[in-house]
Order: sequence, then C-alpha cells, then structure tokens
Amino acid sequence: GMESTLGICKEECQELRSGQKEPRLLSLIERNGVFILGVLANPEAVVSRPVAQLSIPINDKFEIVKEAEEALLIDFSVDPCVRVQIKGEKAPELLLELQDDDRTQLFLTQVKSAQHQAINPLNKPAKPAPLRGPGPIPPHGAIKTTNTMGAPQPSLNNSTSANHSKTDPVQMLADFGFEENFNNALKVEEKKNQQNRFVASREPPPVPSLPPRKASFPPSTPLPPAPILKDKPVSLQAKGDSRSGYDNVNKPWSESPSTQTMLSSPSGQREYFIKHRLGKKEKEYVDIKHFSFFVGTWNVNGQSPDSSLHPWLCCDAQPPDIYAIGFQELDLSTEAFFYMDSSKEQLWIEAVERSLASKAPYKRIRTIRLVGMMLLVYAKKSHKKHIREVAAEHVGTGIMGKMGNKGGVAVRFVFYNTSFCFVNSHLAAHVEDFERRNQDYRDICARMTFHLLDHPPLSIVKHDVVIWLGDLNYRLFQYEAAEAKQLIAQNALKRLQENDQLNIQRQTKRAFTDFMEGEITFAPTYKFDPKTDQWDSSGKCRVPAWCDRILWRGSSVEQLKYRSHMEMKTSDHKPVSALFKIGVKVPDEQRRKKVFEEIVRVMDRMENDFLPSVSLSNINFMFLDVKFRQLQKERFLIKNDGQVPCHFAFIPKLNDAQYCKSWLRAEPSDGFLEPNETLEIYLEVYVSKDSVALLNSGEDNIYDILVLHLDRGKDYFITVNGNYLPSCFGISLETLCRMKKPIREIPIEKLCDLERTKMNFLLADGASSEDIPLKIPKEVWILVNHLFTKSCDQEDLFQTPGLQEELQSIIDCLDTSIPDSLPGCNHSVAEALLIFLEALPEPVVCYELYQRCLDCSHDSHLCKQLISQLPRAHRNVFRYLMAFLRELLKHSHNNNLTANLVATLFASLLIRPPPNLAGRQTSHDRQKAINFVLGFLMAGDEE
Repeated sequence: GMESTLGICKEECQELRSGQKEPRLLSLIERNGVFILGVLANPEAVVSRPVAQLSIPINDKFEIVKEAEEALLIDFSVDPCVRVQIKGEKAPELLLELQDDDRTQLFLTQVKSAQHQAINPLNKPAKPAPLRGPGPIPPHGAIKTTNTMGAPQPSLNNSTSANHSKTDPVQMLADFGFEENFNNALKVEEKKNQQNRFVASREPPPVPSLPPRKASFPPSTPLPPAPILKDKPVSLQAKGDSRSGYDNVNKPWSESPSTQTMLSSPSGQREYFIKHRLGKKEKEYVDIKHFSFFVGTWNVNGQSPDSSLHPWLCCDAQPPDIYAIGFQELDLSTEAFFYMDSSKEQLWIEAVERSLASKAPYKRIRTIRLVGMMLLVYAKKSHKKHIREVAAEHVGTGIMGKMGNKGGVAVRFVFYNTSFCFVNSHLAAHVEDFERRNQDYRDICARMTFHLLDHPPLSIVKHDVVIWLGDLNYRLFQYEAAEAKQLIAQNALKRLQENDQLNIQRQTKRAFTDFMEGEITFAPTYKFDPKTDQWDSSGKCRVPAWCDRILWRGSSVEQLKYRSHMEMKTSDHKPVSALFKIGVKVPDEQRRKKVFEEIVRVMDRMENDFLPSVSLSNINFMFLDVKFRQLQKERFLIKNDGQVPCHFAFIPKLNDAQYCKSWLRAEPSDGFLEPNETLEIYLEVYVSKDSVALLNSGEDNIYDILVLHLDRGKDYFITVNGNYLPSCFGISLETLCRMKKPIREIPIEKLCDLERTKMNFLLADGASSEDIPLKIPKEVWILVNHLFTKSCDQEDLFQTPGLQEELQSIIDCLDTSIPDSLPGCNHSVAEALLIFLEALPEPVVCYELYQRCLDCSHDSHLCKQLISQLPRAHRNVFRYLMAFLRELLKHSHNNNLTANLVATLFASLLIRPPPNLAGRQTSHDRQKAINFVLGFLMAGDEE
C-alpha cells in the first residue's frame, strides 16, 4: 500500500547520452523494506505529470561507480560535477552527472547505505504487491526520450527548484504505480524527425465511402488540412488536454483529446458513463414531435443578388421551423480562391435575411463559408433555446486537398435530443469526371470532423439526420445537348434520369450509398444563359444536367416537396429547394429523471462489485511492404467479457504526446462497451509527407507499441511491426541527384548513408562519370518533362486534383523504374509534382534562407542573388521549375492559369517556413513568398 512507501531523498542530475545532456530526477524510495532508485525523466514537468523512466531495484545486482577524475576530459566549466555510472537489473547502463556539493554526497551515501542494507538484510520483508496507476509502462522497446528539435535541454540549475519541493516525487511515483517487472531492455529512441516534431497537417488517406447505417461506432475521421489563410498559432506539442487546438486543424491523426481529458477523473468517467447509458435508454423517455425544415441550394455563378429571394425561400404556406440554405460559387475571384475575404458573403446573407418567411421571427444559428461555398442555418426564435452543441467545419478538396474552390462546408447541432448535420458541397466539374466527384464525396466524409468540448470527434455519419445539399455536379451520360433538350421538352424526365450519373453512382454503391433522394419532377437546373430561361447557347453548349441536388439519411424523415425555382434568373443554375417533415426526439423531463436515477443505482451496485475486463482477438500485427501514401488496414475485435460497462482508450506511453507514431492510427481510438458487446477496431498505417522522410532515412521504422487502457482496469499492449519500402518522395534533392537507379534498386544501407552524409563532394580529377551527380533529380525531370510535352494546354491544369489510384501508380512507377512515360491523366501527374515538392525534407529554397527570401522579395536583383547561393541541386531545380512555369503561362488562354495562381500554389511548396516557425507564418509573409516567385515568373526567359 501507499503508506508503506517512504521517500528518503531526491537529487537532480543530468543524464549523458550520445553527447546530449538531459535532465533527470533521482529518488531513493523505500517500499516495504525494498529500496528502489527511481529515475524520472523531464523533472521540470514533475508537477504537471511525472513520467517514469526507470525504477531500479537496489540489490546485489546494483552497482554505482563514481568515475575517476583523471578519466574525465579536462572541463573548465564553472560548476564542478561528479559523474557516476549506474548499472542494475531491468535497466540500461546510465551515465549521470551530478553537481559536486554536499547534497549530492549525502544522496550518494544514502544510496550506498541502502545497497548495504539490501545485501545484508536483518529480515527480508515479503515482496510488496505492485501498485497500479495510470502511467502505463510498456514492454521493452517502447520507451522514448524526446529531444524536441535537438534543442539543448535546460540545465536544471535554472529550473526553479521550488517546483520540486512542492511535490513529493516519491508520492507521485507511488501514485504512478511502477510495476516491478516491467522491462528487460529499454531501447531509447532518440531521434525524432525534426521536421515532424512540430506536428504538421496530416493528410488523411483516401477513404472508403460511408459505412452502413448500422455500424455501432462509425469511423470518426482525420481533420482537414489547414486552410491556407488562417493565421492561428499551431500548438506544438498538443497534449491530450489542450483545448486550444481546435481551430488549428493541423491535429495529428492519433489524438482524440476530448474524451481523454474528460475521462481523466473518476467523476468525469462516471458522468460520461451515465450520459452513455441515458442515450441507450432514450426510447423510454422521449416522444417524437414533427418539425418542418426548408433546405435550399443555389450555385450563383459569382453574381451579386439582383432580385428578391422570396420566390425561392418563401414558397410554402407555413413558415418552416428551420432553414438550411447553401450557396456555391459565391465569389469566383482569385482572391476568394486563395481564402481571402469575399465581399459577396455579406450581400447574400442580407438578401437571405430579407427574404425569410415574415410570419415568424428567425434567429441565425450558424454560418460558415469556404471560398465560394456558404451554408446558413436559421431557426424560429422560439426554438433557439432547444438547439445546442452547434459546430461548423469545412473541407477543401481542391488540388493538394487544400484549395477550397471545391469541397464542402457543414453545420451540425442537436435539436431537443436529435442530432442534425447539414452538408453543403461543390464537387468536381466536367462531364467525364464523375470518378473525381466520388472521390470528393469520400474525402469530405473522411475529413469533415466536428470538435466539441467533452465529445469524441464527430464525423458526418455520427448524426441522427444528415441532409446533403449542393452543386454535386453529376451530369447525364451519353446525351448530345440537342437530344437531351428534346426529351426535356417532351417531359420525358424519367428516361433522362436513367442516365443520371448520381443515380448510377448510388446504385453501384460508388457514392452517397445510403442516402435517399426524392423523385425529381423538375427540369435540369443547369445550364442556362444568365438572366434567362434559355438553355446554354454559348460555344460550349453544355448538355443540361441535374447538378443541384438535396439528399438525406436518417429515420423519421419525410420529404414533402422537391422542386426548382425557374423564376430566379441571376445565375446559370436555377435554385433547388426541399421541404421536409422530420420527427425529433423531445425528452419528457419526469421520465428522464426516473431513468437517470435507475442508471445511477445500478452503477453504484456494479462498480463496487466488479472490475472491468476485455478480451482482444489479436495483439500482434504485421504490415508488409508499407508504401508512401498507400493505406493498409488490419482489424481486431475487442469484447467486454466483464460484468460492467467499460470505457477503453489508447493512451500515450511515458513521455509521448500521442498514443502512436505519426504513420499509425487506431479507429476508433476510444469507446464504450456494454457487457458482452464486441467492437471492431481498425489499425491503419498511412505514410504521409510528415512521416516519409524519417522512414526513408531509416531513422524511423514500422514498429510501435500501443497501450490500450481500461478505466479502473488494466492496460493491454498491442505490437505493430512491418517493413517499409523507400520512396523517392521524401528524399533530399542532394541524395536524389546521386541516385542513377530507381530507389528500390539501391541497397537500404547505401540509401541511409547517402541521406545522412548529403555532402556535395568535390570530385577529384580522376573521378569516373559514375560519381558525377545529376544536375537535377531524374524524378523531377520525368514529371516536369511529361507536363511540358503533354499538358501545357490542359484546361484547369494545377487547379484540378488528380485521382488517388493514378497518383499511386505514378509514385510506384518512379520508385521502381526509369519510365519513358508516366501513367495517369495530366491532372494526376501535375499533383504528383506538387506532392513531390511538398514531401521534400528540405524545401527547394532551404530553410536557412527562408527569412532572407522574404526580406529580399521586393528586389529582383537580390532574389536572383539568393537563388545563386542555394546548394547546387536546389538552385538547379528552382531554375528548372521557373522556366517550366513561365512556359505554362504562355498557354494561359487554354489552361486558365494566371501568374498569381501559379505563384501562390508554388510559393507554398518551394518556400516553406522552417518547422519551428511553421505556425507563425502570417499572411504578410505568405504574400512576400508569392511575390518572390512572381518575380521569376514575370522575368524574361534569359534566366
């Protein structure tokens, strides 16, 4: 028990490892007559969260040796110090440096005396039972010390020792219950990728479409990459409980802060349990009441409102209870495209608010905009107090998953006891690109995640009712414009609908699989000559199509009307609206109170009698041939085989901020199980740009241990192993220039050496041509040459995302061969080039020249000078890319590129702030980087 644990004394010191000093706190602990030397990492954090590093039994295997003075290198440091070596059971050999003063001498004497007592005991006490506590100590190979960004560790002398004296580390060690038997060999993983210490945005893997509605825990999903504009500071080591990070969308995959914090205290766990049980028994205390919802969507083609919106928003006799109104193409300017503000937003909001049903007063619940997409939600004033937990999010699915010219915005809330999610999306254009629309849909489902206090992250599917509206852009297969128009004139809409791409995607389960749509009895809403009801008469003569749609999923939803509004002539699309009658769960307070009290009674009884327990179907996982940007999944079952409901969560090991490495995640990463309930957990391995460099250089490998923690129960350890196939994506330009063969043909050792040395060696006179590095990496040449020869006139080049499968085959092709031509369409090759530049461990304009690059962006002479100072490979690649982009701009009449667009896109990849400044880049800095690139694009070809 704790009372028999006695702290004798403690001492601060530095551990020396591979030339680095790291602070440690030593404690001599007596527990039931057994002495232990505790080594605590990171003592300055001891107050907030002590982390055990080692617990070394002081017995006959224990040795502590003071190093002889003459063995030390002469060190004229101000503070004289003592070095001691410590060896013991279950511990690596430690080399510690302590300050040479009376305290240290006393500490060492007491350790010696404890050792003496341990070896010649008068009476051996019984071995104490190990204490349990929340700090998991994984089996070997899983303890890491993080040396953030290689910064020198603060010397302990400056860290206020007041911190330490307030807390009794021994007490804390006891609370953290170190089990005696925990590890044989501690492998300390020193090196963390410096690029990744600062958690960068983690692109999610391509995801399958929505799970069937029955799933007991539909997948919650990663966050969208950060929008380019918002200058929010990124919290660096976002620990589980930092609430600051919700707008900083650069959360790594592996975090699920909300539930972690909430459940850290027993009372929090209890509250969560009760909420969970109440949810399960909801039927006993709610009544279904019906409310009317008006949902509208309109692509306004960049126009300003020029007439009243009454005919669209007020076409029903009774005012609806709730309005959800979506716009697309609110603003088509380049500024809006790059997330700058849009003046159009306010104009349309005012037009809407003037046109809401006047019989009832409405309150705005939430608005959200991403570039040209905007969603407005209003409710009758009398309902506002019953609406809670409102949240809004956006996902850009444009090129690189960043550009917000396509994508979705969503608002979710709970009305009485029913949760609603409204999604407004604008999917990829062009008749033949239906597969890209499906990909956009899946991407929005995967990345749209709402964060609320005290809730696990919520995805779109985790709502009772989802209504999806927008310009989904699905067209008609196999019709000429004239033929389609004739069928419309004959009102043969059913025949046309057999060839409607959205209907076909739903039937073949490629997208919107479990959404419903009402019968369409109105003519296609695209494309008209603006200000008229005439079909498109322009040169492009578009085939009419039902681009603008409203779909839903959920129970107790009845669509009363689905219609278009032909009299609205502002745009080349017509607005569409739907009226729904939806059953909402309204709780009866008296009945709810009774159910609540019963739950609490049962819980009290159970908690006293039973501890939770689960069984796992597998705890060892092997991922073979892991590749860059290729998702691999394995699953296991977790079953509650105990008598009580239990909450499980993956928790970080010792001094890690996340529960797993950046290329891994568990889905779901926490949850509830009733007795006998079984849940599937997926382990997903996905190497993104943030983890690729470390894996390529051999500094990281496919190995991790996950700790699955049961509240009030024990920890389960899950081991992930595998092998990684290196990629030319995420390798330095220098190394690539010295690789004449595809990367997969180069022995791993050679590759690691190249990446480590990166020296541009000066060649001796007699050097063979083998040793002469390439001017630019062959991979850059192959990608750019393809685009230069085949894609200069491609419409919307660099503005249209590639397809995931094609990107995959392009990457494979570059990794395994030196191809004559690349697979995939022009858009996929273009995005592959961008992904290549984004994955470089050191950007084309080196980190150390970042600030100078911004400072000289106003002066073209200084800019050229700066480029000439780049290392050879970087300089050549920069000049080569600029020559290519200047050539592209000569074809702008076909590819629709502008210098501003190209500069904005490429500046974000070529001129990246060093990792330690990544969160602090202002829009002003960003503009300077854009101007830097613009200077080269506007220059002549003499470069």
